Amino acid sequence: MGLRTTISERQRRLGYELKQLRERAGLSAGEAAERIGMGRAQLSQIETAKTTILTERLRELCRLYGCKDETYVEALVAMSEATGKGWWTVHKGPMEQGPLSMAELEAGAAVLRMHQSLLIPGLFQTADYARALFTSPKLGFENIEDTLKFRMERQSVLTRENPPSVHAVIHESALHMRFGGTQVLRGQLLRLIELARLPNVTIQVYSFASRAHAALTGNFVHVIPSVPELGTVVLEQPSGFQYLGDRDSLTQYGALFESLAEYALAPVDVSLAPEAHSVKDSLALIQHLLYTL
Repeated sequence: MGLRTTISERQRRLGYELKQLRERAGLSAGEAAERIGMGRAQLSQIETAKTTILTERLRELCRLYGCKDETYVEALVAMSEATGKGWWTVHKGPMEQGPLSMAELEAGAAVLRMHQSLLIPGLFQTADYARALFTSPKLGFENIEDTLKFRMERQSVLTRENPPSVHAVIHESALHMRFGGTQVLRGQLLRLIELARLPNVTIQVYSFASRAHAALTGNFVHVIPSVPELGTVVLEQPSGFQYLGDRDSLTQYGALFESLAEYALAPVDVSLAPEAHSVKDSLALIQHLLYTL
Protein backbone atom coordinates (compact mmCIF):
# COMPACT_ATOMS: atom_id res chain seq x y z
CA MET A 1 0.00 0.00 0.00
CA GLY A 2 1.47 3.35 -1.05
CA LEU A 3 1.99 6.31 1.24
CA ARG A 4 -0.43 9.22 1.16
CA THR A 5 0.67 12.36 -0.61
CA THR A 6 -2.15 14.46 0.86
CA ILE A 7 -3.29 14.12 4.47
CA SER A 8 -6.64 15.36 5.75
CA GLU A 9 -7.13 16.66 9.26
CA ARG A 10 -9.27 13.59 10.10
CA GLN A 11 -6.43 11.28 9.06
CA ARG A 12 -3.83 13.32 10.92
CA ARG A 13 -5.99 13.35 14.05
CA LEU A 14 -6.44 9.57 14.04
CA GLY A 15 -2.67 9.10 13.95
CA TYR A 16 -2.24 11.68 16.70
CA GLU A 17 -4.76 9.93 18.96
CA LEU A 18 -3.08 6.55 18.49
CA LYS A 19 0.30 8.06 19.33
CA GLN A 20 -1.14 9.68 22.46
CA LEU A 21 -2.64 6.36 23.57
CA ARG A 22 0.70 4.61 23.05
CA GLU A 23 2.65 7.22 24.99
CA ARG A 24 0.15 7.18 27.86
CA ALA A 25 0.59 3.39 27.96
CA GLY A 26 4.34 3.93 28.40
CA LEU A 27 5.31 2.06 25.24
CA SER A 28 7.83 3.06 22.61
CA ALA A 29 6.87 2.70 18.95
CA GLY A 30 9.20 -0.28 18.67
CA GLU A 31 7.71 -2.02 21.71
CA ALA A 32 4.13 -1.50 20.57
CA ALA A 33 4.85 -2.68 17.05
CA GLU A 34 6.62 -5.80 18.30
CA ARG A 35 3.72 -6.68 20.63
CA ILE A 36 1.27 -6.92 17.72
CA GLY A 37 3.66 -8.24 15.10
CA MET A 38 3.89 -5.03 13.10
CA GLY A 39 6.97 -3.33 11.73
CA ARG A 40 8.08 -0.23 13.60
CA ALA A 41 8.20 1.77 10.37
CA GLN A 42 4.59 0.84 9.60
CA LEU A 43 3.39 1.96 13.03
CA SER A 44 5.28 5.21 12.59
CA GLN A 45 3.59 5.74 9.22
CA ILE A 46 0.18 5.10 10.82
CA GLU A 47 0.86 7.61 13.61
CA THR A 48 1.94 10.25 11.10
CA ALA A 49 -1.11 9.48 8.90
CA LYS A 50 1.04 8.51 5.94
CA THR A 51 -0.80 5.22 5.62
CA THR A 52 -4.09 3.67 6.71
CA ILE A 53 -4.73 1.07 9.39
CA LEU A 54 -7.03 -1.94 9.21
CA THR A 55 -9.93 -1.91 11.66
CA GLU A 56 -8.85 -5.03 13.52
CA ARG A 57 -5.32 -3.69 13.84
CA LEU A 58 -6.71 -0.47 15.30
CA ARG A 59 -8.77 -2.37 17.86
CA GLU A 60 -5.71 -4.48 18.67
CA LEU A 61 -3.66 -1.37 19.37
CA CYS A 62 -6.41 0.07 21.58
CA ARG A 63 -6.50 -3.15 23.61
CA LEU A 64 -2.71 -3.12 23.91
CA TYR A 65 -2.79 0.47 25.13
CA GLY A 66 -5.43 -0.36 27.74
CA CYS A 67 -8.12 1.85 26.23
CA LYS A 68 -11.45 0.57 27.59
CA ASP A 69 -13.68 3.44 26.49
CA GLU A 70 -15.73 1.66 23.82
CA THR A 71 -17.42 4.85 22.63
CA TYR A 72 -14.03 6.45 22.04
CA VAL A 73 -12.66 3.34 20.33
CA GLU A 74 -15.66 3.13 18.01
CA ALA A 75 -15.18 6.80 17.15
CA LEU A 76 -11.58 6.03 16.18
CA VAL A 77 -12.81 3.13 14.06
CA ALA A 78 -15.27 5.44 12.32
CA MET A 79 -12.47 7.91 11.62
CA SER A 80 -10.36 5.11 10.18
CA GLU A 81 -13.10 3.69 7.98
CA ALA A 82 -14.38 7.05 6.69
CA THR A 83 -13.78 7.57 2.99
CA GLY A 84 -13.40 11.32 3.29
CA LYS A 85 -15.88 11.73 0.46
CA GLY A 86 -18.73 14.21 0.59
CA TRP A 87 -20.11 17.20 -1.25
CA TRP A 88 -16.66 18.79 -0.97
CA THR A 89 -14.99 16.02 -3.02
CA VAL A 90 -15.82 17.68 -6.34
CA HIS A 91 -13.91 20.77 -5.18
CA LYS A 92 -10.58 18.96 -4.93
CA GLY A 93 -8.17 20.72 -7.22
CA PRO A 94 -9.52 24.26 -7.13
CA MET A 95 -9.59 24.21 -3.30
CA GLU A 96 -6.63 23.56 -1.04
CA GLN A 97 -6.66 20.82 1.59
CA GLY A 98 -7.36 23.25 4.48
CA PRO A 99 -10.90 24.24 3.43
CA LEU A 100 -11.64 20.64 2.39
CA SER A 101 -10.65 19.36 5.83
CA MET A 102 -12.77 22.08 7.43
CA ALA A 103 -15.81 20.97 5.43
CA GLU A 104 -15.23 17.35 6.48
CA LEU A 105 -14.94 18.37 10.14
CA GLU A 106 -18.18 20.35 9.91
CA ALA A 107 -19.90 17.36 8.31
CA GLY A 108 -19.08 15.25 11.37
CA ALA A 109 -19.90 17.90 13.96
CA ALA A 110 -22.58 17.66 16.62
CA VAL A 111 -21.81 21.19 17.85
CA LEU A 112 -20.07 24.16 16.23
CA ARG A 113 -18.97 27.08 18.40
CA MET A 114 -17.39 30.08 16.72
CA HIS A 115 -16.04 33.49 17.58
CA GLN A 116 -15.34 36.24 15.05
CA SER A 117 -14.15 39.76 15.77
CA LEU A 118 -13.99 41.56 12.40
CA LEU A 119 -15.83 39.36 9.90
CA ILE A 120 -19.18 37.61 9.78
CA PRO A 121 -18.54 33.84 10.12
CA GLY A 122 -18.26 32.09 6.77
CA LEU A 123 -21.27 29.86 7.46
CA PHE A 124 -23.42 32.98 7.84
CA GLN A 125 -22.12 35.10 4.96
CA THR A 126 -24.30 36.17 2.05
CA ALA A 127 -22.93 35.62 -1.44
CA ASP A 128 -22.52 39.38 -1.93
CA TYR A 129 -20.63 39.77 1.35
CA ALA A 130 -18.34 36.82 0.60
CA ARG A 131 -17.67 38.07 -2.93
CA ALA A 132 -16.72 41.48 -1.57
CA LEU A 133 -14.19 39.79 0.72
CA PHE A 134 -12.76 37.53 -1.96
CA THR A 135 -12.34 40.32 -4.50
CA SER A 136 -10.40 42.56 -2.10
CA PRO A 137 -6.96 42.89 -3.75
CA LYS A 138 -5.21 43.09 -0.38
CA LEU A 139 -6.47 39.64 0.64
CA GLY A 140 -5.06 37.99 -2.46
CA PHE A 141 -7.74 35.33 -3.05
CA GLU A 142 -7.39 33.26 -6.21
CA ASN A 143 -10.05 31.17 -7.96
CA ILE A 144 -12.68 33.56 -6.63
CA GLU A 145 -15.68 31.87 -8.26
CA ASP A 146 -14.62 28.41 -7.03
CA THR A 147 -13.98 29.76 -3.54
CA LEU A 148 -17.35 31.52 -3.45
CA LYS A 149 -19.21 28.44 -4.63
CA PHE A 150 -17.43 26.32 -2.03
CA ARG A 151 -18.32 28.73 0.78
CA MET A 152 -21.98 28.83 -0.20
CA GLU A 153 -22.17 25.02 -0.34
CA ARG A 154 -20.55 24.79 3.10
CA GLN A 155 -23.59 26.55 4.52
CA SER A 156 -25.77 23.51 3.78
CA VAL A 157 -24.51 22.12 7.11
CA LEU A 158 -26.91 24.54 8.84
CA THR A 159 -30.03 22.99 7.30
CA ARG A 160 -29.03 19.39 6.62
CA GLU A 161 -30.82 16.45 8.21
CA ASN A 162 -29.77 16.26 11.88
CA PRO A 163 -27.82 19.52 11.70
CA PRO A 164 -25.26 20.49 14.34
CA SER A 165 -26.05 22.97 17.06
CA VAL A 166 -24.34 26.17 15.92
CA HIS A 167 -23.51 28.93 18.40
CA ALA A 168 -21.69 32.07 17.25
CA VAL A 169 -20.42 35.05 19.20
CA ILE A 170 -19.72 37.92 16.82
CA HIS A 171 -18.04 41.12 17.96
CA GLU A 172 -19.95 44.29 17.21
CA SER A 173 -17.00 45.47 15.09
CA ALA A 174 -17.91 42.90 12.44
CA LEU A 175 -21.38 44.39 12.13
CA HIS A 176 -19.93 47.76 11.14
CA MET A 177 -17.46 46.58 8.48
CA ARG A 178 -18.94 47.66 5.14
CA PHE A 179 -17.40 45.14 2.78
CA GLY A 180 -19.03 45.80 -0.58
CA GLY A 181 -20.88 48.88 0.63
CA THR A 182 -23.98 49.78 2.61
CA GLN A 183 -26.47 47.58 0.77
CA VAL A 184 -24.26 44.51 1.08
CA LEU A 185 -23.94 45.08 4.82
CA ARG A 186 -27.68 45.60 5.13
CA GLY A 187 -28.34 42.31 3.37
CA GLN A 188 -25.82 40.60 5.63
CA LEU A 189 -27.41 41.89 8.82
CA LEU A 190 -30.83 40.76 7.62
CA ARG A 191 -29.31 37.36 6.87
CA LEU A 192 -28.16 37.05 10.49
CA ILE A 193 -31.70 37.67 11.71
CA GLU A 194 -33.03 35.12 9.21
CA LEU A 195 -30.53 32.46 10.30
CA ALA A 196 -31.38 33.04 13.96
CA ARG A 197 -34.84 31.68 13.19
CA LEU A 198 -33.32 28.22 12.69
CA PRO A 199 -33.82 26.12 15.84
CA ASN A 200 -30.20 24.94 15.80
CA VAL A 201 -28.59 28.38 15.40
CA THR A 202 -27.74 30.78 18.24
CA ILE A 203 -26.22 34.18 17.45
CA GLN A 204 -24.90 36.59 20.07
CA VAL A 205 -23.26 39.98 19.62
CA TYR A 206 -20.32 40.96 21.80
CA SER A 207 -20.92 44.68 22.09
CA PHE A 208 -18.44 47.51 22.43
CA ALA A 209 -19.83 48.09 25.92
CA SER A 210 -18.97 44.56 27.08
CA ARG A 211 -15.88 43.92 29.19
CA ALA A 212 -12.57 43.46 27.38
CA HIS A 213 -11.67 39.85 26.72
CA ALA A 214 -8.49 38.10 25.62
CA ALA A 215 -10.33 36.13 22.94
CA LEU A 216 -11.01 39.34 21.03
CA THR A 217 -7.47 39.10 19.70
CA GLY A 218 -8.25 35.96 17.72
CA ASN A 219 -10.98 34.08 15.89
CA PHE A 220 -11.67 30.39 16.31
CA VAL A 221 -14.11 27.60 15.58
CA HIS A 222 -14.56 24.77 18.07
CA VAL A 223 -15.79 21.70 16.21
CA ILE A 224 -17.31 19.19 18.64
CA PRO A 225 -18.26 15.72 17.36
CA SER A 226 -20.37 13.18 19.23
CA VAL A 227 -17.28 12.23 21.24
CA PRO A 228 -16.17 15.65 22.59
CA GLU A 229 -12.60 14.62 23.38
CA LEU A 230 -12.11 14.18 19.63
CA GLY A 231 -13.08 17.80 19.05
CA THR A 232 -10.93 20.25 17.12
CA VAL A 233 -10.24 23.95 17.54
CA VAL A 234 -9.64 25.58 14.17
CA LEU A 235 -7.67 28.81 13.86
CA GLU A 236 -7.80 30.39 10.41
CA GLN A 237 -4.64 32.36 9.69
CA PRO A 238 -3.22 34.08 6.58
CA SER A 239 -0.92 31.08 6.09
CA GLY A 240 -3.79 28.59 6.31
CA PHE A 241 -5.69 26.60 8.92
CA GLN A 242 -4.19 25.56 12.24
CA TYR A 243 -5.84 22.62 14.01
CA LEU A 244 -5.63 22.06 17.76
CA GLY A 245 -6.75 18.77 19.23
CA ASP A 246 -4.78 18.35 22.43
CA ARG A 247 -6.78 18.16 25.64
CA ASP A 248 -5.38 21.41 27.06
CA SER A 249 -6.40 23.41 23.97
CA LEU A 250 -9.88 21.90 23.90
CA THR A 251 -10.37 22.77 27.57
CA GLN A 252 -8.93 26.27 27.15
CA TYR A 253 -11.04 27.21 24.15
CA GLY A 254 -14.12 25.58 25.64
CA ALA A 255 -13.80 27.81 28.71
CA LEU A 256 -12.97 30.80 26.51
CA PHE A 257 -16.17 30.42 24.51
CA GLU A 258 -18.27 30.00 27.65
CA SER A 259 -16.85 33.26 28.95
CA LEU A 260 -17.52 35.05 25.65
CA ALA A 261 -21.11 33.84 25.60
CA GLU A 262 -21.58 34.90 29.22
CA TYR A 263 -20.54 38.51 28.59
CA ALA A 264 -22.09 38.88 25.13
CA LEU A 265 -25.58 40.29 24.65
CA ALA A 266 -28.58 37.97 24.88
CA PRO A 267 -29.03 35.86 21.70
CA VAL A 268 -31.03 37.04 18.70
CA ASP A 269 -34.58 35.80 19.36
CA VAL A 270 -37.10 36.76 16.70
CA SER A 271 -39.89 34.83 18.44
CA LEU A 272 -40.23 37.44 21.18
CA ALA A 273 -42.70 40.28 20.87
CA PRO A 274 -41.00 43.66 20.26
CA GLU A 275 -41.88 44.93 23.73
CA ALA A 276 -40.23 41.87 25.29
CA HIS A 277 -36.81 42.71 23.90
CA SER A 278 -34.20 44.30 26.09
CA VAL A 279 -32.62 47.48 24.80
CA LYS A 280 -29.35 45.62 25.20
CA ASP A 281 -29.95 42.33 23.42
CA SER A 282 -28.35 41.17 20.16
CA LEU A 283 -31.45 41.62 18.01
CA ALA A 284 -32.03 45.18 19.24
CA LEU A 285 -28.44 46.10 18.40
CA ILE A 286 -28.66 44.62 14.89
CA GLN A 287 -31.97 46.34 14.26
CA HIS A 288 -30.50 49.64 15.42
CA LEU A 289 -27.63 49.26 12.97
CA LEU A 290 -30.09 48.46 10.17
CA TYR A 291 -31.99 51.64 10.99
CA THR A 292 -28.82 53.70 10.54
CA LEU A 293 -27.95 52.24 7.12
